[in-house]
Amino acid sequence: MYAIGDVHGRADLLQETFAKIDNHRDAYPIANALEIMLGDYIDRGPSSFNVIELLSKRVSGGTICLKGNHEAFLLEFLKDPTILNEWQRCGGLETLASYGLEPSLDLSPEGQESLSATLAERLPAHHHNFLIALPLSFTLGDYFFVHAGVRPGVALSNQRAEDLLWIRQDFLRYEGSFGKFVVHGHTPVSEPEIRNNRINLDTGAFASGNLTCAVFEDDQISFL
Repeated sequence: MYAIGDVHGRADLLQETFAKIDNHRDAYPIANALEIMLGDYIDRGPSSFNVIELLSKRVSGGTICLKGNHEAFLLEFLKDPTILNEWQRCGGLETLASYGLEPSLDLSPEGQESLSATLAERLPAHHHNFLIALPLSFTLGDYFFVHAGVRPGVALSNQRAEDLLWIRQDFLRYEGSFGKFVVHGHTPVSEPEIRNNRINLDTGAFASGNLTCAVFEDDQISFL
C-alpha cells in the first residue's frame, strides 16, 4: 500500500513518484496494491492542471484520491466567486493561471463572477468529475487515511468535513488513540513525521521539491 502527500501543483514530482511506485511494484509484485493520494493536488505550484490530468487518468487504474481543502476551494469558487480573495491567499492564482486565466489581484464582485464563469468553461469535464467525486477519507484495516486529520474524542464515522479538511493543532497535539492509525498531510514538515497514533506525509513539495511516498507493508513503513 502506497500513500502520497500533498502535491500542490508539482506535476513533475508526481510523475517521478508514480514512476518510482511502478518500478517498486514491478520489483515486488503484490496483487491489488493500493495507491492513496492524501489531497491538495492544486494551488501554489505551477502545474495544477497537469496534476489533475495525471490523477484523473491514474484513478482509472484504481488509485484512491482524497479531497483536500484546496480542492474544496476550487469547487467553492465555482459556486461562490466572493471567496477569491481567500483562495488567492492560499495559492489559487497559480491554479487559475494553469487553466489559462490571468486574474488581477483586486477584482470587483463582477470581475470575480466573470472569472468564476470562465474557469467553469475552461475546466475540462473530466477534471470537474474527478474533483466532485473525491472522498473525504478512506479506511483500510488499522489505517485511516485523510487529508488534514480528525477531531480527538469523536468517532471516525462521525467526523465533520471541516475537520477532515482543515484541522491542525487539536489533532496534531493529541497523543491518545484515534481508534485507527491516521495517515495524513495538510501541515508541512521537513520530513515525514511518525508518531504513535499518526504519520504526516506533507513535506511541502511545492517549495521543498520533496514529494513523500510512504510504503505500508504489514506493520512496516518505508519511503520511496
